[in-house]
Amino acid sequence: MILNFSKRGLGILMMSFLLSNFSFAQKKMSQKQIDALKQEVAQLVEGEAKMSQVMVDKIFSFAELGFQEVESSKYLTGILEENGFEIEMGISGIPTAWIATWKNGEGPTIALGSDLDDIPKASQYPGVAYHKPIVEGAPGHGEGHNAGIPLNITAALAVKKIMERENIGGTLILWPGIAEELVAAKAWYTRDGLFDEVDICIFTHVANNLAVSYGQASGTGLISVEYTFSGEAAHAAGAPWRGKSALDAAELMNVGWNYRREHLDPLKRSHSIFTDGGDQPNVVPSKASIWYYFRDVKYEGIMEMYDMANKMAEGAALMTDTEVTSKILGTAWPRHFNKTIAEKMYANILKVGLPTWSDADQDLAKAVQQEVGSEKVDGLPTKLDTLGLPVTEPRSGGSDDIGDVSWVVPTVTLRFPSNIPGLPGHHWANAIAMATPIAHKGVTAGAKAEAMTILDFLLQPDLVDEAWDYFNNVQSKETQYKPMLGAEDEAPIYLNKKTQDQFRPQLEKFYYDETKFDTYLEQLGVKYPTIRKD
Repeated sequence: MILNFSKRGLGILMMSFLLSNFSFAQKKMSQKQIDALKQEVAQLVEGEAKMSQVMVDKIFSFAELGFQEVESSKYLTGILEENGFEIEMGISGIPTAWIATWKNGEGPTIALGSDLDDIPKASQYPGVAYHKPIVEGAPGHGEGHNAGIPLNITAALAVKKIMERENIGGTLILWPGIAEELVAAKAWYTRDGLFDEVDICIFTHVANNLAVSYGQASGTGLISVEYTFSGEAAHAAGAPWRGKSALDAAELMNVGWNYRREHLDPLKRSHSIFTDGGDQPNVVPSKASIWYYFRDVKYEGIMEMYDMANKMAEGAALMTDTEVTSKILGTAWPRHFNKTIAEKMYANILKVGLPTWSDADQDLAKAVQQEVGSEKVDGLPTKLDTLGLPVTEPRSGGSDDIGDVSWVVPTVTLRFPSNIPGLPGHHWANAIAMATPIAHKGVTAGAKAEAMTILDFLLQPDLVDEAWDYFNNVQSKETQYKPMLGAEDEAPIYLNKKTQDQFRPQLEKFYYDETKFDTYLEQLGVKYPTIRKD
């Protein structure tokens, strides 16, 4: 049974394709009229470049970890509410999660999503081509999640203006990828039906080129699990024989899993950290926890690893006479993107093209590449990528919980050029460009491509049917989506709270004040670009 019965998917399965073409009573326009509106919406986006820059810089300055995106969510929902969107907070029991909805009569429902959280210990002055933390040890946007939702808002508001003037029917929904670095929100959204009434979803993610792909993506899905062992405390010197060490159990599980790595398929990935190793050396630990990511390119491989780990945890508990419980902290299905949406979006990408990079932009990029020892030191790209095709030979790598969304509604990820190629990822270096002209130009380019694509699907509802036809008859033909979460699993909203609470008072001193400074670089006193003299 395919568990992705949104209103469009169920309608197409139940009705003939002919009837489904009349799902939306949309006004008819010629291709010439559509092209003219798309050109206009791109101009509207360009005219809001200042608004985009302020949003990008503002979110960068908040520097909030997953589940702690309090200021970021308050700021962004405030902008949307001022522009007529209805806001619902606390989606899926996550305080910082929200959904913003604007409806203009009957027509396609298009969801726009992007991530919002940042990276531990990645605090960094933007525009400075070497390591210089704003606050030592604090989190920072070392991936670039500060740019995606500003892009979506810019595109949505430009499209909204045209929808209102031309009386174009449809609904725009914006939503945040809360705690993506923990892959710990989107699976809860899909489980709780957030996308059940959505026709297509456009996701955006920072990159170094303007690109889109379809079919099975490279990389993995995963399940994130914390195992907690419970034993019995005792004086570690006076009566150690009376203790039952939970830490011994956690360490035994870790040793066992590390031996098992030799026998894992090369496409699998696994990593772990100890989240609780006891209180102090002279007390036998009565509690200990270890947190794993189990990754594979297929759902079945992920669940196979999960089953192995569960047995290993039980074995470690038996060896130490302790007890073990586990908690799912996040999940992500392997991603599969929609062919129809991707092809229409790529046609718009070709019309938009890459930004024109200044000498200062290229100098910064090359200096950062050299600083981190990149294989290539050739700066920012000046040539567009080709349309990304389905992966024919699966490749392991990172995960993104947009994968779960992609299995319940036709979805693509628009990758936009706001960062520098050749960087380590999840690293302070990846924050350097993210509040500079590089990020600002990339967001404007991405917002143009997104806005044009939204208009394509609003004004040609048959494209929605085509997207669902691919979803139902190609993507889901052999693979069935099965949520990894159970009804009782709750999002781990407590994660990162202690760290954010520690650094927030120091970070507040550096929040961007757009009423006093034109850019965040100006507020920080950064000369752009700042490069080592040698």
